[in-house]
Amino acid sequence: MDASLVVTRLSSIYETEPVSEIEQPIFLNMVAEIGTPLPPKEQVMARLLRIEYVLGRTREVKDGPRTIDLDLLFMATRKSNSEFLTRPHPRLPERRFVLTPLAEIAPRLVHPVLKLTVAELLDCLADDSAVAIWHPH
Repeated sequence: MDASLVVTRLSSIYETEPVSEIEQPIFLNMVAEIGTPLPPKEQVMARLLRIEYVLGRTREVKDGPRTIDLDLLFMATRKSNSEFLTRPHPRLPERRFVLTPLAEIAPRLVHPVLKLTVAELLDCLADDSAVAIWHPH
């Protein structure tokens, strides 16, 4: 793992249904809280993209099957919008596969735009896709 990204908390691993229209197997999802001395948020995202590349991620089909997908959901309680990166992640409030593990480690984290906690976002979520703790065989 990259020394400039330090994992401080991890959620459980969740088995989730794909939300894409493309036929693909189930996903394993989790949320990690990281600390980093990297100043600009773009440097953090660039580091995450590099980790994806090293782990074999290719970007051939949008929303298609992939070996790994690292998203930057929040940077503290700040919001930002650039060509390269929008924080908080714009689809976060719509996705049970993100909110469930995030609520496990940070239920009281407040979304800086919607002014709702992660637990509140999960409570009012319309997405009814299956999300369950993963139990390896």
